[in-house]
Amino acid sequence: MRYLALATDYDGTLAIHGKVPEQTIRALEQCVATNRKLFLVTGRQLDDLLHVCPFTSLFDWIIAENGAVLYQPASKEIFALAPPPSEEFVTHLRARGIPISSGRVIVSTVRPHETAVLEVIRDLGLDTHVIFNKEAVMMLPAGLNKATGLTEALRKSGLSPHNVVGIGDAENDLAFLGICECAVAVGNALPSIKDRADLVTQGEQGDGVEELIGHLLADDLASIDSRLHRHHLLIGTSDSGRELRISPYGLNLLIAGTSGSGKSTLATGIIERLGDKDYQCCIIDPEGDYESLDQAVILGDIDHAPSIKEIFQILENPKTNLVINLVGLPVQDRPVFFKHLFAPLQDYRARTGRPHWIVLDETHHLVPADWDLPSALWTPSPYSLLLITVHPEQISPSALSTVHALMVIGKTPTETLRSFIHPLKDILPTIEIAALPPGEALYWNRYETTGAIRFQILPNRRERRRHRRKYAEGELGPDKSFYFQGPEGKFNLRAQNLLLFLQLAEGIDHDTWMYHLKRHDYSRWFRESIKDNILAAEVEEIEKNDAWEPAESRARIQSAVEYHYSFAPQPPSPSSSHSSD
Repeated sequence: MRYLALATDYDGTLAIHGKVPEQTIRALEQCVATNRKLFLVTGRQLDDLLHVCPFTSLFDWIIAENGAVLYQPASKEIFALAPPPSEEFVTHLRARGIPISSGRVIVSTVRPHETAVLEVIRDLGLDTHVIFNKEAVMMLPAGLNKATGLTEALRKSGLSPHNVVGIGDAENDLAFLGICECAVAVGNALPSIKDRADLVTQGEQGDGVEELIGHLLADDLASIDSRLHRHHLLIGTSDSGRELRISPYGLNLLIAGTSGSGKSTLATGIIERLGDKDYQCCIIDPEGDYESLDQAVILGDIDHAPSIKEIFQILENPKTNLVINLVGLPVQDRPVFFKHLFAPLQDYRARTGRPHWIVLDETHHLVPADWDLPSALWTPSPYSLLLITVHPEQISPSALSTVHALMVIGKTPTETLRSFIHPLKDILPTIEIAALPPGEALYWNRYETTGAIRFQILPNRRERRRHRRKYAEGELGPDKSFYFQGPEGKFNLRAQNLLLFLQLAEGIDHDTWMYHLKRHDYSRWFRESIKDNILAAEVEEIEKNDAWEPAESRARIQSAVEYHYSFAPQPPSPSSSHSSD
């Protein structure tokens, strides 16, 4: 199950004039009956909400005061996420005749008093921000909103926002809807909420919530998965320049290719992008290839293998990625370890929705074709798997059958594809590629009709760092260097890297600078020699702008280079500086 929780606003979403229809309460009860958790996220003060809402026991957590106060109905515990408002602040507001209501943290009023409120905040020098909810004006310590409150409640519940669907109607709901995997607006929501939502219900208020719960119970929102483009991961670009993206949920992906072809590099890039979006990954690493993975806990080394207990203790934190290093286990013992781990790992995912991805490096070591694996291990089929291997034919057919898509890399793509499809008796896609150069791969989805797509792999962070060092301070050949020559060819100043480019650009005269700018020489060099399409596109926009003076365009291009390559330009050396006198 992908969506283990529903987070909903109260007024204007669940409630009409403060009251929730009986049929909406019944729908919430049906949602709870499926073992999903409910979170109520409201701008109301807690005591006020408890007075108007008689069914609070349905909710695992109530996030009140626009995210500043948490209440757990089961234990009746209250957690304030910030101190109460200062008496000085309240006194000044009342002295101006502003009608206010104070909660445990929040101070509220109504329009049109927002201007006076902002003046008081300014005069007192407070670190306070103002949040609007239609006619309501709410004042909270900076950094607190419905998203921060929901995030804390989810942390206490051991859940990730990626397993939550949220629904709301007004401005103050944007923050918490933005962190939910699926953001829904009820039919009566403000246009700004509808514009940013993944789904807008036909029904208004409680009817819209009932409609959403109906979708949840019917197919766990699978029918709207194609709308969640904002979560998709960029993997690379095709020969035609089209971006290749994959869904972060439900896809079982196999990376296969010859030894040394870059499988780990490609997989690391995917894992990094999942981590950047806070999807939790658990990597089972038989050979210790992921010991240097950024932002991951490594369990196991050459002297010992991790215990099952250690593994699940680490996974309890939704923001922690885990590498299970099996180099301390003999090769013949690794399938046994995997068998004892995988079933409880699947059970854990069923309860918590995490880890969002399970990565099996050297999959043929963990689930070999000739090993008697229990069929129940793959029933029902696991989801969001990343399998990596040199030898697809040496993987158990029951594991291969779960694969939806392949990424093939290396010198023999056709043979690699054939070694995958042979045990499954699939039809080989039509390809006419003898070998794939470094940095390129084939993508083939078994269940789509598009055929195999050749693409340029988006580099991972380590490769990007290497790229930056090479072009920032390395030595490009004469044919790849940039030459400042000017309109009359007076100069022949060679920049064999970006650092020298910035030094020379600082010293050349305006005519020389503008000569190359108007010819789009800078963006062409960044694109063709530096191989940085993003920087080239930014610089090209600068080149097209005729309104900027030479000094302005020069400063903007220098800033763009410095931003992308993370270094400050050095002062130009005397030998490379040329005056315009």
